[in-house]
Amino acid sequence: MRILIVEDDANLNRQLAEVLKEAGYVVDQAYDGEEGHYLGDAEPYDAVILDIGLPEMDGITVLEKWRGDGKTMPVLILTARDRWSDKVAGIDAGADDYVAKPFHVEEVLARIRALIRRAAGHASSEIVCGPVRLDTKGSKATVDGVALKLTSHEFRLLSYLMHHMGQVVSRTELVEHMYDQDFDRDSNTIEVFIGRLRKKIGNDLIETVRGLGYRMQAPGNGN
Repeated sequence: MRILIVEDDANLNRQLAEVLKEAGYVVDQAYDGEEGHYLGDAEPYDAVILDIGLPEMDGITVLEKWRGDGKTMPVLILTARDRWSDKVAGIDAGADDYVAKPFHVEEVLARIRALIRRAAGHASSEIVCGPVRLDTKGSKATVDGVALKLTSHEFRLLSYLMHHMGQVVSRTELVEHMYDQDFDRDSNTIEVFIGRLRKKIGNDLIETVRGLGYRMQAPGNGN
Protein backbone atom coordinates (compact mmCIF):
# COMPACT_ATOMS: atom_id res chain seq x y z
CA MET A 1 0.00 0.00 0.00
CA ARG A 2 1.36 3.37 -1.05
CA ILE A 3 0.76 6.59 0.93
CA LEU A 4 1.45 10.23 0.08
CA ILE A 5 2.18 12.69 2.92
CA VAL A 6 1.78 16.39 2.09
CA GLU A 7 2.95 18.34 5.15
CA ASP A 8 5.26 21.38 5.28
CA ASP A 9 6.42 20.73 8.86
CA ALA A 10 9.52 18.66 8.10
CA ASN A 11 9.66 17.09 11.55
CA LEU A 12 6.01 16.02 11.52
CA ASN A 13 6.33 14.79 7.94
CA ARG A 14 9.31 12.67 8.98
CA GLN A 15 7.52 11.27 12.05
CA LEU A 16 4.48 10.26 10.03
CA ALA A 17 6.65 8.69 7.33
CA GLU A 18 8.63 6.65 9.87
CA VAL A 19 5.50 5.27 11.55
CA LEU A 20 3.89 4.39 8.22
CA LYS A 21 7.03 2.70 6.93
CA GLU A 22 7.34 0.68 10.14
CA ALA A 23 3.74 -0.46 9.55
CA GLY A 24 4.70 -1.74 6.10
CA TYR A 25 3.51 1.10 3.87
CA VAL A 26 5.41 2.62 0.96
CA VAL A 27 5.62 6.38 1.55
CA ASP A 28 6.20 9.40 -0.71
CA GLN A 29 6.63 12.83 0.88
CA ALA A 30 5.86 16.37 -0.30
CA TYR A 31 6.44 19.61 1.59
CA ASP A 32 4.26 22.13 -0.24
CA GLY A 33 0.93 22.18 -2.03
CA GLU A 34 2.26 22.36 -5.58
CA GLU A 35 4.54 19.35 -5.17
CA GLY A 36 1.80 17.46 -3.36
CA HIS A 37 -0.77 18.23 -6.04
CA TYR A 38 1.62 17.09 -8.77
CA LEU A 39 2.41 13.77 -7.06
CA GLY A 40 -1.23 13.06 -6.26
CA ASP A 41 -2.14 13.82 -9.85
CA ALA A 42 0.66 11.78 -11.43
CA GLU A 43 1.06 8.77 -9.11
CA PRO A 44 -1.47 6.17 -7.86
CA TYR A 45 -1.86 6.28 -4.07
CA ASP A 46 -3.94 4.13 -1.77
CA ALA A 47 -4.40 7.08 0.59
CA VAL A 48 -3.14 10.64 1.17
CA ILE A 49 -2.40 12.58 4.36
CA LEU A 50 -2.91 16.24 3.47
CA ASP A 51 -2.22 19.27 5.65
CA ILE A 52 -4.56 22.24 5.18
CA GLY A 53 -2.06 25.06 5.80
CA LEU A 54 0.48 24.45 3.03
CA PRO A 55 2.77 26.92 1.24
CA GLU A 56 2.53 27.49 -2.54
CA MET A 57 -0.99 25.97 -2.71
CA ASP A 58 -3.26 25.40 0.30
CA GLY A 59 -4.58 21.93 1.07
CA ILE A 60 -8.22 22.75 0.28
CA THR A 61 -7.25 23.90 -3.21
CA VAL A 62 -5.09 20.80 -3.73
CA LEU A 63 -7.98 18.57 -2.71
CA GLU A 64 -10.52 20.41 -4.88
CA LYS A 65 -8.22 20.07 -7.89
CA TRP A 66 -7.77 16.33 -7.30
CA ARG A 67 -11.48 15.72 -6.98
CA GLY A 68 -12.18 17.96 -9.97
CA ASP A 69 -9.79 15.79 -12.00
CA GLY A 70 -11.57 12.63 -10.89
CA LYS A 71 -9.00 11.46 -8.33
CA THR A 72 -10.83 9.23 -5.85
CA MET A 73 -8.10 8.08 -3.43
CA PRO A 74 -9.02 8.43 0.27
CA VAL A 75 -7.72 11.69 1.77
CA LEU A 76 -7.14 12.34 5.47
CA ILE A 77 -6.76 16.07 6.20
CA LEU A 78 -4.76 17.55 9.08
CA THR A 79 -6.36 20.61 10.67
CA ALA A 80 -5.73 23.01 13.56
CA ARG A 81 -7.72 21.99 16.65
CA ASP A 82 -9.53 25.33 17.00
CA ARG A 83 -10.40 25.76 13.32
CA TRP A 84 -13.73 23.97 12.88
CA SER A 85 -14.18 25.87 9.63
CA ASP A 86 -11.16 24.03 8.18
CA LYS A 87 -12.80 20.70 8.96
CA VAL A 88 -16.03 21.72 7.24
CA ALA A 89 -14.16 23.11 4.23
CA GLY A 90 -12.07 19.97 3.97
CA ILE A 91 -15.03 17.60 4.08
CA ASP A 92 -16.91 19.76 1.56
CA ALA A 93 -13.86 19.68 -0.74
CA GLY A 94 -13.87 15.88 -0.74
CA ALA A 95 -11.86 14.76 2.31
CA ASP A 96 -12.77 11.36 3.73
CA ASP A 97 -11.67 12.01 7.31
CA TYR A 98 -9.71 14.51 9.41
CA VAL A 99 -7.39 14.67 12.42
CA ALA A 100 -6.88 17.82 14.48
CA LYS A 101 -3.39 18.92 15.54
CA PRO A 102 -1.76 18.09 17.88
CA PHE A 103 -2.37 14.37 17.53
CA HIS A 104 -0.79 11.00 18.24
CA VAL A 105 0.68 9.48 15.08
CA GLU A 106 -0.92 6.17 16.05
CA GLU A 107 -4.34 7.79 15.56
CA VAL A 108 -3.37 8.84 12.03
CA LEU A 109 -2.16 5.29 11.33
CA ALA A 110 -5.45 3.81 12.56
CA ARG A 111 -7.51 6.21 10.46
CA ILE A 112 -5.41 5.49 7.35
CA ARG A 113 -5.92 1.74 7.85
CA ALA A 114 -9.67 2.30 8.13
CA LEU A 115 -9.82 4.52 5.03
CA ILE A 116 -7.93 1.98 2.92
CA ARG A 117 -10.12 -0.88 4.17
CA ARG A 118 -13.34 0.99 3.47
CA ALA A 119 -12.14 2.05 0.02
CA ALA A 120 -11.58 -1.63 -0.79
CA GLY A 121 -14.96 -2.63 0.66
CA HIS A 122 -13.73 -4.20 3.93
CA ALA A 123 -15.27 -3.22 7.26
CA SER A 124 -13.13 -5.33 9.60
CA SER A 125 -9.45 -4.87 10.47
CA GLU A 126 -8.99 -8.54 9.51
CA ILE A 127 -9.30 -9.74 5.92
CA VAL A 128 -9.72 -13.46 5.27
CA CYS A 129 -9.10 -15.45 2.10
CA GLY A 130 -9.47 -19.19 2.64
CA PRO A 131 -6.87 -20.22 5.22
CA VAL A 132 -5.06 -16.86 5.04
CA ARG A 133 -5.90 -14.16 7.58
CA LEU A 134 -4.45 -10.65 7.20
CA ASP A 135 -4.33 -8.49 10.32
CA THR A 136 -4.17 -4.92 8.98
CA LYS A 137 -3.85 -3.49 12.48
CA GLY A 138 -0.89 -5.66 13.46
CA SER A 139 0.64 -5.78 9.97
CA LYS A 140 0.90 -9.56 10.07
CA ALA A 141 -0.61 -12.60 8.40
CA THR A 142 -1.32 -16.21 9.27
CA VAL A 143 -2.14 -19.43 7.40
CA ASP A 144 -4.36 -21.84 9.32
CA GLY A 145 -3.46 -19.90 12.46
CA VAL A 146 0.30 -20.19 11.92
CA ALA A 147 2.20 -16.91 11.59
CA LEU A 148 3.70 -16.24 8.17
CA LYS A 149 7.29 -15.12 7.90
CA LEU A 150 7.22 -12.51 5.14
CA THR A 151 9.68 -9.96 3.84
CA SER A 152 8.43 -6.36 3.61
CA HIS A 153 7.85 -6.74 -0.14
CA GLU A 154 6.01 -10.04 0.28
CA PHE A 155 3.75 -8.50 2.92
CA ARG A 156 2.96 -5.48 0.73
CA LEU A 157 2.11 -7.76 -2.18
CA LEU A 158 -0.09 -10.04 -0.06
CA SER A 159 -1.82 -7.05 1.54
CA TYR A 160 -2.63 -5.43 -1.81
CA LEU A 161 -3.94 -8.65 -3.31
CA MET A 162 -6.10 -9.37 -0.26
CA HIS A 163 -7.50 -5.83 -0.15
CA HIS A 164 -8.53 -6.39 -3.79
CA MET A 165 -9.72 -9.99 -3.51
CA GLY A 166 -11.56 -11.29 -6.54
CA GLN A 167 -10.19 -8.55 -8.77
CA VAL A 168 -7.59 -8.98 -11.49
CA VAL A 169 -4.57 -6.83 -10.61
CA SER A 170 -1.94 -6.15 -13.28
CA ARG A 171 1.79 -6.37 -12.67
CA THR A 172 2.08 -2.65 -13.45
CA GLU A 173 -0.50 -1.80 -10.78
CA LEU A 174 1.29 -3.95 -8.23
CA VAL A 175 4.62 -2.29 -8.98
CA GLU A 176 3.07 1.19 -8.68
CA HIS A 177 1.64 0.40 -5.25
CA MET A 178 4.61 -1.56 -3.85
CA TYR A 179 7.44 0.88 -4.51
CA ASP A 180 7.95 4.59 -3.90
CA GLN A 181 8.60 7.06 -6.71
CA ASP A 182 12.40 6.88 -6.43
CA PHE A 183 12.65 3.08 -6.58
CA ASP A 184 14.00 1.43 -9.72
CA ARG A 185 10.80 -0.40 -10.65
CA ASP A 186 10.92 -3.69 -12.54
CA SER A 187 7.63 -5.52 -13.09
CA ASN A 188 9.50 -8.79 -13.61
CA THR A 189 10.29 -8.91 -9.87
CA ILE A 190 6.56 -9.32 -9.18
CA GLU A 191 6.69 -12.84 -10.63
CA VAL A 192 9.44 -13.71 -8.17
CA PHE A 193 7.44 -12.42 -5.18
CA ILE A 194 4.28 -14.17 -6.42
CA GLY A 195 6.23 -17.43 -6.57
CA ARG A 196 7.50 -16.95 -3.02
CA LEU A 197 4.02 -16.15 -1.72
CA ARG A 198 2.54 -19.24 -3.35
CA LYS A 199 5.10 -21.42 -1.59
CA LYS A 200 4.10 -19.89 1.76
CA ILE A 201 0.29 -19.71 1.44
CA GLY A 202 -0.48 -22.38 -1.17
CA ASN A 203 -0.56 -22.41 -4.97
CA ASP A 204 -4.34 -22.31 -5.33
CA LEU A 205 -5.01 -18.90 -3.76
CA ILE A 206 -3.25 -16.66 -6.31
CA GLU A 207 -4.38 -17.21 -9.88
CA THR A 208 -2.40 -16.05 -12.91
CA VAL A 209 -4.79 -14.47 -15.40
CA ARG A 210 -2.84 -14.76 -18.63
CA GLY A 211 -2.08 -11.43 -20.26
CA LEU A 212 -3.81 -9.46 -17.48
CA GLY A 213 -2.20 -10.11 -14.11
CA TYR A 214 -3.11 -11.92 -10.90
CA ARG A 215 -6.25 -12.56 -8.87
CA MET A 216 -6.44 -13.75 -5.28
CA GLN A 217 -9.49 -15.61 -4.07
CA ALA A 218 -10.40 -18.58 -1.90
CA PRO A 219 -10.69 -21.95 -3.67
CA GLY A 220 -14.20 -22.49 -5.02
CA ASN A 221 -14.96 -18.77 -5.36
CA GLY A 222 -13.95 -18.49 -9.00
CA ASN A 223 -16.38 -17.53 -11.75
